[in-house]
Amino acid sequence: MNSLAQIGQKPPLLSVSEWVQGEPVNFDSLLGRVVLVEVFQVNCPGCFMYALPEASKLHWKYTDAGLTVLGVATAFEDFDKNRLENLRLLVERNQVIGETFKALSQHGYLKQGRLPYRIPFPLAMDQLTKRLGEITEAEVFDFIHGRLPDFDRQPETYRQQVVGQVRTYLESLVYHAETFECFQLKGTPSQIVVDKQGVLRTCEFGTSPDLEDCLLKLLQE
Repeated sequence: MNSLAQIGQKPPLLSVSEWVQGEPVNFDSLLGRVVLVEVFQVNCPGCFMYALPEASKLHWKYTDAGLTVLGVATAFEDFDKNRLENLRLLVERNQVIGETFKALSQHGYLKQGRLPYRIPFPLAMDQLTKRLGEITEAEVFDFIHGRLPDFDRQPETYRQQVVGQVRTYLESLVYHAETFECFQLKGTPSQIVVDKQGVLRTCEFGTSPDLEDCLLKLLQE
C-alpha cells in the first residue's frame, strides 16, 4: 500500500484496479491542472443525489479553465454491492443499485428506472485487496490518529473504548480499499483536491458549499 497522504505534500498516486470510463490518468500526468477526485460508493444515495451531480457541473463549467475531474468508486462497507461489476452497470447502462436505487426512485430522480444523465468524467474502481491475518496495533492507531489528532490527550478510559471500537470495525472489513485508506477518508462522498503543482490541498468528507470557491482560487493561482 502507498504511504499516507499529507495535506501540503505531493500525494500518493491513485491506486485503482480498473478505469471503467475514460483513459487511465493520475496526478503525475496532470501537473499544470487542478484536479478534483470525487470518491463515492455505488451503494451511496447521497453520492448520487448531491456529490456526483455537483462534480458533473464543475466538470462542464471549468474543464476549459484547467480543472480535471475524476471519479473513484470505493468500498468500505456493503462489499457485495460496492464492487466493480456494479460500477460497470452504471457506466454502460446508467443503472444504479441497492440503497441508491431505492432513494433515487423515492425522490423521482430516475427515468425508467435509470439515472437520467451520464457521468461525464473518467471513472475508476479503487484497488481492493483481501484482508489477511490479524489487525495489528499499528493499523488501529494509524486509523485513530488520522481521524482524532488529539487522541493521545484524551482520558485513558475513552482511549481504551475507542481502540476497542476501531479494532472491531477494522475486523469487520473484508477488503482494504487502497485509495480510500491512503487518503484517510472518513466516508463517502469525499473530495480530494490537488493543485497545479501536484500538491494535495484538501480532503473533505461530505458535500462542501465552499468547494467551487476553493477550486476557483486554485485555478487562478
